[in-house]
Amino acid sequence: MGLLTDKTVVVTGVLTDQSIAFHIARLAQEEGASVILTSFGRTMSLTKRSASRLPTEAPIVELDVTDDEHLGSFAERLGEHCDTVEGLVHSIGFAPEAALGGNFLNTTWPDVATAMQVSAYSLASLTMATKPRLVAGSSVVGLDFDATVAWPTYDWMGVAKAALESTSRYLARDLGGDGIRVNLVAAGPIRTMAAKSIPGFDEFEKVWQERAPLGWDLTDPTPAAQACVALLSPWFAATTGEIVHVDGGVHSQGA
Repeated sequence: MGLLTDKTVVVTGVLTDQSIAFHIARLAQEEGASVILTSFGRTMSLTKRSASRLPTEAPIVELDVTDDEHLGSFAERLGEHCDTVEGLVHSIGFAPEAALGGNFLNTTWPDVATAMQVSAYSLASLTMATKPRLVAGSSVVGLDFDATVAWPTYDWMGVAKAALESTSRYLARDLGGDGIRVNLVAAGPIRTMAAKSIPGFDEFEKVWQERAPLGWDLTDPTPAAQACVALLSPWFAATTGEIVHVDGGVHSQGA
């Protein structure tokens, strides 16, 4: 039996087969889970292509986390594919171009608000939209990037990640009574489609190449995906409100 046998896991954010989310979905299936993906709009075709590359092609439920109608009907539409959800993966993040790339002092509130809604508030809205299907023992796992320091060019996305970390702790507090765990995995930089949209991403690469005690492979999403699958599983039954760093150890090193 695998770590996730007889469990249903909903995975957001699968675009290409380079993404961490794709490898979470792949590993979850290999560990026995039934996987459901989400996507919407123009990204739907990318998600469909990636779904066909999984060990078992996964169904896709349309979901835009900024659309109240999508959120309101999400649990019902999940019911077409499952009765309960034991695992939920939040792999959603976006900031407008004006909120990145060294423009921190000049970014206007509408762009900041978009980054915060999509990248942080969505952890709460997605979890609550799924909650009617979540059961005691369920696990919510989000993807993070260390927000304890300011990073070059990351700007308001870094602020949104700090909000994501705080959101996860409050969700852990309020959902613990229902037996639902909420944790984050803070991964090192991976050359994904999302990363390519960050101006100056090569500056992150230099940091990890120089400072990771264990070294760091910028092209390998598997270690981060493995940590997510472990947190989804019963092996972390008493862990919630935690941030697990999968970054080669960079977070533990001084400048």
